[in-house]
This record gives sequence, C-alpha cells and structure tokens, in this order.
Amino acid sequence: MIEWREMKSGWLAGLIIGCLTLSEFSPQTIDAADQQRPNIVWIIPDDMSANFSCYGETAIQTPNVDRLAASGIKFTNAYVTAPVCSTCRSAFITGMYQTSIGAHHHRSGRGELKIKLPEGIQLVPKLFQEAGYHTSITGWPMNGRLGKTDYNFEWDKSVYDGNDWAKRKKGQPFFAQIQTAGGKLRGKDASGWEKVSRAAEKRFGSRTPNSAVKLPPYYPDHPNIVRDWAAYLDSVRMTDAMVGDVLARLEAEGVRDNTLVLFMTDHGISHARGKQFMYDEGLHVPMVIAGPGVKAGTVRKDVVEHIDIAALSLAAAGIEIPKYMQARDILSADYSPREAVFAARDRCDETVDHMRSVRTGEFKYIRNFLPNRPYLQPCAYKDAKAILIAIRESHKTGTLNEIQQLVMREVRPKEELYEINNDPHEINNLADDPAFAGKLKQLRGRLDTWMEETNDNGRVAESKKMYDSDMAIYLSTIKRRSTPAHLKIIEDNIAVMRKWAAEGK
Repeated sequence: MIEWREMKSGWLAGLIIGCLTLSEFSPQTIDAADQQRPNIVWIIPDDMSANFSCYGETAIQTPNVDRLAASGIKFTNAYVTAPVCSTCRSAFITGMYQTSIGAHHHRSGRGELKIKLPEGIQLVPKLFQEAGYHTSITGWPMNGRLGKTDYNFEWDKSVYDGNDWAKRKKGQPFFAQIQTAGGKLRGKDASGWEKVSRAAEKRFGSRTPNSAVKLPPYYPDHPNIVRDWAAYLDSVRMTDAMVGDVLARLEAEGVRDNTLVLFMTDHGISHARGKQFMYDEGLHVPMVIAGPGVKAGTVRKDVVEHIDIAALSLAAAGIEIPKYMQARDILSADYSPREAVFAARDRCDETVDHMRSVRTGEFKYIRNFLPNRPYLQPCAYKDAKAILIAIRESHKTGTLNEIQQLVMREVRPKEELYEINNDPHEINNLADDPAFAGKLKQLRGRLDTWMEETNDNGRVAESKKMYDSDMAIYLSTIKRRSTPAHLKIIEDNIAVMRKWAAEGK
C-alpha cells in the first residue's frame, strides 16, 4: 500500500490508495482511477547552485521555493552525477549514470557517429506513457516548442506527447517537465547582466545591488565578478518567481493537491570552479519535493544523487522501477540511505578531461586522470565569459591571493581529498596528509569499486573517430551561428587537445 499522509500544507488529507498494477495503469483505465493517480511535475533550471533563502542565501529572498520546501522535503545534500548539462540530463532521464550508458562526454553523439542506449533501457517519459500518463516537456513561459532535452544518445521524440499538459485527455494524469534558463539568464558579460537585472527590477521593483554580493574566497573581488554574481542572484530571483507561476497555474487548474512537484537544478553555477568541475560549487544542487504523500517541513541531510528523481517519480505514480535502473526511490519507507554519491566529468565540447569523484557526508575525494593539464584548460565556452577573463587578467597582474590562484595552476594533483565540514570551500587538499591516509585509501577504493561495478565507459578514452565526428558538427554549427574569430579559437583549442593527447599529457 502507498499511504498518502495528511499534509500540514492542506494539499491533501487522508487519502489511501493501493498500489495499482501496470495493467491497471493502461490508457483504458476509467477516469476515476486515473484521477487518483498523482501528476508529476519536474521544474529544472540550468546552471544554478543552491542560492535560495531556504538553503541559507541571505542576499536575496526566494519565497516560492521556500514555501515549496516548507510544504514538503528539502534535501540539503543532493548532488548531480555530472557537472554539465547534457551528461546530467542524459543521466536523470534514464535513471542511469551517464558513464554506464556511454553518454558521459558533453554534447557527444551529435555528429555522423551516433550513440545508442544499451538494449532495454528506456527514457522515463516513455515509462510514464506506457502507464497511461500524458507526457510533456516545455520551457517557461510556454512558447509552443518542446523544452530542453540535450540527451547524448539517439531517442524518439514521440516519448513526449507535447509541450503542455493542458492537451491531455480528460482525467488523464500527466508527467510534465519544465526546463528553464536559470543561471543562463545572466549571460556571459555586461549586456546579459543588465538584461536580467532590468527584468528583476521590473518584476520586483529592485535589482540585487553589488553591495549584497559575498563571493566565495577562491574568487577575487573584481568588479566584473561581483557584478556577474549580483546578476546571477537576480536570475535566482527570476527563477523563484517562475516557480511561483507554475504553482499558481496548478492551483488555478485545481490539480495542485494531486501533483508531486519536484524542483532541482541540472548542476551548479557556471563559474570558474563551478560548472564542469567536481567541487561542490559544480555538483551540489537544491532539491525540493512537495505533494501528496510527502510530509511537510521535512529536511533530509543524507546524500542523494540527482538520478534518483527518476525512481522516486515512477514509484510515486505506482509504476514499477526497472531493475536495471541505478536510481533509487529515496522517498520509499524502506529506503536505506546512500553512504556516498559519485560524479564524473569527461570531455566538454572541444575540451578533453577525465575526472571522477566520490562524496560522503564528511569527505570529498577527486581523482584527476589528466594531472599534467592545467585546471583551466582552453575552453571556448567558458573562456568567453567576462568572469574568466577577469580571473586570467588578475592572475597576469599578480593580484590573486594564494587561494584564488588554485584554479590557475598549470598542473593538478592526481588526487584531492577534502574534509567538507571543516573546509566547505574545498581549499585544503589533504591527500598528502599522513593523518588522512586511511580515509584516502578508503575513498580511493570506493571509487575504484564504483567504476568497476557500474561499467564506467570512461575507463577507455574516447575514440579519435568519435571526437572528430563531434568536432565536425560542432565547428559547422559555430560557423553558421558565430564569428570567424570564435571559430578560430575553437579550431586552435582542438589542435591543442590533439597535441596534448599525442604527447600523452
């Protein structure tokens, strides 16, 4: 039985239903039975860390996400398994580690050579469809197009019935994904900063002042970095307002009481040490879940992985979780908390890298498989950002302090170990400290076991044919959409990647 407990928020009280079989979830099910089955809504912004007031952010207020958290569960230790969009999304839409399904390189399989999912693995929306749900994916506000997918494998668009749950049949339950720009709203430079701050000022009557910004200690107090962070906080405010709009629509349609709403970002803030990196700034995300069966005001501190949203959503709808799925139903009454969570970073666009990490509640272990490469490898996407330009300029002028120099190192340690509770910014690497030799060995072994047991495809380097295939379509796209100068930068970066690979670097 699934118990639908009375909720303090008043969403739903005292409803108890049985676990229906998959056959009972067929499209032929009568309306009354369908209406008992909860709707599932995922709200997933891009490029955003847990900078919400319910997570301790003090520079801004985020009343809508705060209210959602108060009416349900707030996970304080939720982590993505990949700190970049397409690999993260390929993982949560299958409930599988991206490394297990060969989708671990960012924007891979886009050229002549394609990537196919291992036999038998289905996308989550397909499983919902087969159970009689209407499936949709959209941006917000809705514009008539499907929302962001960005999967690194071949897939059938028919797994989505459309871009709006309003198009479902009468009484049909729905699974809806709302994919939003999130941190991308701030753009890469002053024009983007002004655009999002102006939008915030129009909606809220004010913009986030530079004086409210408190940067992490590893970033210099450069005017552009401060201004960018203020604009980022405005993007958080705009995202919070969007969450409020979605909840208001559900309320207006009379379906909010029977809708499980999940809010989570696809990875952390796009910054020098965030997106694409294995530090918490890139991996730690907010995760809030509220709706029928969820006890209000709950705070979960155990570590969970972002892929778990696949399993818990299927379970909430009474759909059997496939045995192959690595995601876990973290809302199950008999759920046994994870002891650790894992993450992987591989090639991002033209930039080849190979990192793995394991994190417990107290420690983070990172392995750099390419330690002879600089922290900030050439990467056209990140290098075009004004904040990266500012950091590089500050490095050249000698104005970075010792902590701020960390990302400017020309080589990396093979292993990094951080005691998170005492070092939340992951600054003091304990890998060479004899006092932590036992912990280092333990986490090293745990990572090795995970890579073996989950069939980490990254243990074998990406083939030259696949890299060349993806770079050909990447360059073709840039040639159509950008400037010759930008194209030249990417071509030069590709040449560097090939040179370093030939050198064994």
